[in-house]
Amino acid sequence: MSSSLRRGALAATALLFSIASLSACAAGNDAQTLGVRPDNAETSVGDIKIQNATVITQPQRGVQGQAAVSATLFNDGTKEQTLDSVTLPGTKSTVKLSPATGAGPITLAPGGSVVLGGKGNPSGVIENSGEAGELGDVQRIVFRFSETGDVTLDAFVVPAADYYRDYGPSSLPQPPASSPAASPTGSAPAEGAHGNEAEDGESGEHSGEPTPSDSASASQNAGH
Repeated sequence: MSSSLRRGALAATALLFSIASLSACAAGNDAQTLGVRPDNAETSVGDIKIQNATVITQPQRGVQGQAAVSATLFNDGTKEQTLDSVTLPGTKSTVKLSPATGAGPITLAPGGSVVLGGKGNPSGVIENSGEAGELGDVQRIVFRFSETGDVTLDAFVVPAADYYRDYGPSSLPQPPASSPAASPTGSAPAEGAHGNEAEDGESGEHSGEPTPSDSASASQNAGH
């Protein structure tokens, strides 16, 4: 093989290798492959990995209520860790952490994971949604772990609607109850009612029963 052909073959092989490498990297970092939503924050520090971090607030602007911090926490180490606190720097927000059941810290077993937020999971609740940031903002969150320490990332503030509804605050505004249909102010007299009254009046006269005026007169005479 001539030197020119040899150089051409080597160049083609290098090009194919580069394309294959790029394709593999793209597949490995694809959001669907990683099982995370592409808009949500993720990071890793030491043995701790955090995915799908969000601040979930009320579904409409201007509505006051609770907000929540949601995330999936992974412990890739060999030692148990606890989530000691979650804070939002630059705000007055206090994030109240609660385990799924009972009391005590939120624990990450070695090689395990915990979903923060959602039914049956530990929760991180912010009592005043007005302090959690505006919808569409990017909010910094600091997760503090017993062994790893602080893990910081920036996450979106999203409404408790659609996908996020089940992971947001448990206290959401209820839609106004529909008012009952107005009942008619009066009802039309039944057909033939006046005729029956007339017939009753006539039958009373013919039967000899006293009319209301006759009864009143009789009572008055008896009293005197």
